[in-house]
Amino acid sequence: MIVVEKGGALTTIQDLGRFGFEQFGVSPAGPMDFRSFSLSNILVENQRGAAAMEISILGPTLRFTAPAVIAVTGCEIPIACNGAAIPMYTAVHISEEDIVEFGIAKNGCRAYLAIAGGFDVPTVMGSRATSVQNKIGGVAGRRLQSGDELTIGDPARELKQIAGRALPPDVFGNNQPVTLRVLMGPQENEFTPEGVRTFLENTYTVSNDSNRMGYRLSGQAIQHSGDGNIISDGIVTGSVQVPTDGLPIVMLAERQTVGGYPKIATIISVDIPKIGQCRPGDIIRFQTVGIDEAQHLYMAALDDLDRIEHHLKAKETLSYSYRVYLEGKTYRVIVEEMQ
Repeated sequence: MIVVEKGGALTTIQDLGRFGFEQFGVSPAGPMDFRSFSLSNILVENQRGAAAMEISILGPTLRFTAPAVIAVTGCEIPIACNGAAIPMYTAVHISEEDIVEFGIAKNGCRAYLAIAGGFDVPTVMGSRATSVQNKIGGVAGRRLQSGDELTIGDPARELKQIAGRALPPDVFGNNQPVTLRVLMGPQENEFTPEGVRTFLENTYTVSNDSNRMGYRLSGQAIQHSGDGNIISDGIVTGSVQVPTDGLPIVMLAERQTVGGYPKIATIISVDIPKIGQCRPGDIIRFQTVGIDEAQHLYMAALDDLDRIEHHLKAKETLSYSYRVYLEGKTYRVIVEEMQ
């Protein structure tokens, strides 16, 4: 079990999301950065969709009541166990009564803590994901707070066999503006040609009024061809709504399911983690791609996760080294036992 000593700024339990209930107004929730989320679970040998902890900007303080193996991925954030720094992108063994404390993120916005066995919180509508807007999932449908106790599931194998797995870290926030690739529409015709050019040729800044529901952007206003309203229709993660003031809003994990503002474009799935790692003040720009390229990029991202998972498993082969003497010469022979 883990006891939350401090909850941090916004720490929630997430899995890959809650699907099939949008007709009832229930958003999918899930991680803002599905790649980092997946990598954390891969490192501790969980299923990729196992419930993990999403940490935003300022992290929590956690006390472990039993041994565990954890891995933290995503934005660069200081982590210490009993005051000693521990690495990110590495499966780390934690002992009973250890205190793990997070600091303030240095680059990027969100980190993910996975634990071998996953967080065993109740399933609501087929998912453990916290939707703060809908007040469901995770721990009572809210952010974690002091005194919360989190039960851990059964790990895939012995903890000592999981600890030590490591990956090169991803880096966020260093290269700006952040380019977000989009598919235009579905209401591109609700904007003037000049408005479309404004959207594609200018940069925008992530405002302080941004959260898991959506990111409001500041910059040059986008011109509508009409009054900036439509009959409400469906919204997907990555939809770029443009209200009557002309300033775009990117709809994200806890978005509403319908809306009455026209959507000039939709961020492609593979780039959602990029904006999920943006923080207030970061600068972004939009670039158009076609549907075939968007689908190819998404499949390539999934293939990359497969490759990483298989690579980690391949590195765990048992090997034996021998010296063989033959005709006066010495040879070093390595024999590997495949799993």
